[in-house]
Amino acid sequence: MTRTGLSMDVRTTAKRTVLISGASISGPALAYWLHRAGFTVTVVEKAGALRGGGYPIDIRGTATEVVRRMGVLPRLRDAHIDSRRFTFLAADGSEVASVGAGAVVGSVEGQDLEVRRGDLATILYAAVRDDVEFLFNDSIDVLDQSGDGADVTFRSGRRRSFDLVVGADGMHSQTREALFGPEEQFHRYLGYAFAIFTMPNTFGLSREVVLWNTPGKAAALYAVGDNDELHAFLNFHQPEPPLHALRNPAAQRELVATVFADAGWKVPDMVDAMRDADDLFFDTAGQIRMPHWSSGRVALVGDAAYAPSFLTGQGSSLALVGAYMLAHALATNRDHTAAFAAYERDTREFVAMNQALVDKGSATLFPTTAEALEQRDTMLRGLVTMPSATARPAHSALTLPEFGHAVT
Repeated sequence: MTRTGLSMDVRTTAKRTVLISGASISGPALAYWLHRAGFTVTVVEKAGALRGGGYPIDIRGTATEVVRRMGVLPRLRDAHIDSRRFTFLAADGSEVASVGAGAVVGSVEGQDLEVRRGDLATILYAAVRDDVEFLFNDSIDVLDQSGDGADVTFRSGRRRSFDLVVGADGMHSQTREALFGPEEQFHRYLGYAFAIFTMPNTFGLSREVVLWNTPGKAAALYAVGDNDELHAFLNFHQPEPPLHALRNPAAQRELVATVFADAGWKVPDMVDAMRDADDLFFDTAGQIRMPHWSSGRVALVGDAAYAPSFLTGQGSSLALVGAYMLAHALATNRDHTAAFAAYERDTREFVAMNQALVDKGSATLFPTTAEALEQRDTMLRGLVTMPSATARPAHSALTLPEFGHAVT
């Protein structure tokens, strides 16, 4: 599908045009709701195509209602991983406890969802691809705001004008940096670095997670199916962020190998697999906390505005809910300034509650001292006799407004 940009002088009578940067989760979700509200939407994505596969993510609470309203809940239920158990191991590889996955992450069986990130992205894309223009293998190069709109020069050289622009381009958002400044201003480092990659399932694992721990170090193997490859996860405490490794894959592999050099269990096999992995993803655990999520005609959504970190398990859920709330605000407020203000007013408390989960849960799951590790293991042994969990209130703390008559 190809559409040309609308000229400035007809915008007042034509549909409002929106450019969304990012086609992962919040981008396509926002595109769906904006199209439904009568906007003309373009999504630009720097990758050449959707990223398939990927590590498992959760959809919980209010976010489950978002995907239900989108009509994609049945497809997501079909893609649901349904992990059977979560086994914790001691330093010598002996079992500490084996519990239901919901008891660990606070999900509600039969309601919350766990799917591969790529499956979620594919399902969201399928829901909107026939109604929205997608520009793959491109990105915003220059963005100039005027009183009437935003003039965009793309990396490809093409130039277009839009009424509004939304950055849905992740925790390390280039849109945010261009408008608000360096990420360091908004990044809250949480004291951990991690590496994720895939490796062969040579351990006989099936629909389960196995987590090995020593103080300040964790290694997990995640089997999303019966015979599929494993998602491997190596997480470690770092008092200061390893900035030297963030953009240097060789330094990342060396740092992780050094940290886990004396580790037991299957960790040496995992480190060997990491060295050869072609899908290694390395980053620090952190959050994005901003005083404002918009500037002029540009707004941010999802991780670009309020990444909660993987330690909360709520990144994808916040992305889905945030996209819905931003679209609703734009649909009900003709003036973008009023819309952006409503989006922040109605969403910020929900974001804050979910970001605060990290202060309650990260030290529990990934303890950095022997004492804290023993306390966590004692808690886990208690969970064996209480396998059922109820969702944390933060997951469902926001009641979605209904999409009514749109102001176009």
